[in-house]
Amino acid sequence: MTTLNSRQVAELLVGIARSQQAIVDAVESMRAGFRSTHLSPALMNVARVRDTHRALQLGDLPARVLLQCMGRNGPDVDQVARDIDELVARENAAAAAKSAPPPAAPAADANLQSLDMTKL
Repeated sequence: MTTLNSRQVAELLVGIARSQQAIVDAVESMRAGFRSTHLSPALMNVARVRDTHRALQLGDLPARVLLQCMGRNGPDVDQVARDIDELVARENAAAAAKSAPPPAAPAADANLQSLDMTKL
């Protein structure tokens, strides 16, 4: 099994976003205004850009990379790799917290511990 590192996954995401951008450009050349009227609002919704009460999730990243491709500068592969590292680390920590055993019940009252049941 081949293992990809964060940088390789980031390069893959950016490459996919660039190919999607080529499709967007083709549609935009056939129908002016498609990008700003139809695509951008839908893509921002999928990327959850306006949802400020929710942390970025791994599933939001591809749409955000495409939004960056639609901008002037395009996505930074190194930043995308850092985002992937952070998101995966956060998801791993959450999964570890869910699988951790529940905390031990508090010790019984000291008076009950010293009670000798055989003398009753």
